Amino acid sequence: MTADVYAAVHAAANWLDEHNGGGDAELMAQILKVTEEAGEVAAAWIGATGRNPRKGVTHTYGDVAKELADVAFAALVAIDSLGCDPADVMATCAAKVTSRLDVPAVTGGST
Repeated sequence: MTADVYAAVHAAANWLDEHNGGGDAELMAQILKVTEEAGEVAAAWIGATGRNPRKGVTHTYGDVAKELADVAFAALVAIDSLGCDPADVMATCAAKVTSRLDVPAVTGGST
């Protein structure tokens, strides 16, 4: 079962605006949320690789992946809140990256 990611992103952005109000302060909070989530990725990676000898291994690679997904979702919410279409922004980004690679462009979605 595949969730409609972009519908969920839009719903989250709307929910945040309803609860926190819109405007620059809310946009700033959403952009800073991306950084906060990135810090959680770093903590999960340190935990997955046991780089803190006092704590040892506290996370899995799956935990790291989940934290990376949180970063991606937070970024998409911020994009939506800026008034841009996250799907279009991501498609443009994917095309830019693909154009730099020695591979054919990827089309379609996941199955």
